[in-house]
Amino acid sequence: MNHTLADIRRDYKLQSLNEEDVAADPFIQFDKWWHEATNSHIDEVNAMTLATATKEGKPSARIVLLKGYDKDGFIFFTNYNSAKGKEIAENPFATLVLFWKELERQIRIDGTIEKIAATDSDAYFHSRPAGSRIGAWASPQSSVIENRKVIENNFLKYEEQFGTSNIPRPEHWGGYIVKPLSIEFWQGRSSRLHDRIHYKKENDNWKIKRLAP
Repeated sequence: MNHTLADIRRDYKLQSLNEEDVAADPFIQFDKWWHEATNSHIDEVNAMTLATATKEGKPSARIVLLKGYDKDGFIFFTNYNSAKGKEIAENPFATLVLFWKELERQIRIDGTIEKIAATDSDAYFHSRPAGSRIGAWASPQSSVIENRKVIENNFLKYEEQFGTSNIPRPEHWGGYIVKPLSIEFWQGRSSRLHDRIHYKKENDNWKIKRLAP
């Protein structure tokens, strides 16, 4: 064992999380924590791990950006033809994890995943900077390319084709929504005796339980 790594540790002491203090609805609890996180000026506060799996159950994970949430679920955008897009098409379940080390907090969201409406993808796409919109056309995400020149030349090609204002959304790019079946709120505590409050959806209701750390 690498003893330098083994000796890395931090004792969490900032806050606590008790059953009687959380909202009955996990979306209300998420909204509370979300605003506390954004008010804490955390860098890349909307960065989250997205875990997906193939139909055989082989998992993979990567960082994506949360771009919206409401009572239905949590939204991000990507290339539908990417590796994650193909896995989602095969296996429509996913996990999201947000970790805010400055607050010693983690949120884990397990649920089903599906594409959002094309009109909603259009609205977000047209709010993006021109370079990002052209980039969605230029990159065959997750495909093997010979070198960086491939995407640089693609960018120039689409920039010449569309200009910088009237750039349409490619059909292979858009949003997904993760509709939660369970949500866990984790608050770091001293001596690794962390607080874990778990919401599980049963029909249209949410059941709240404490999990051991």
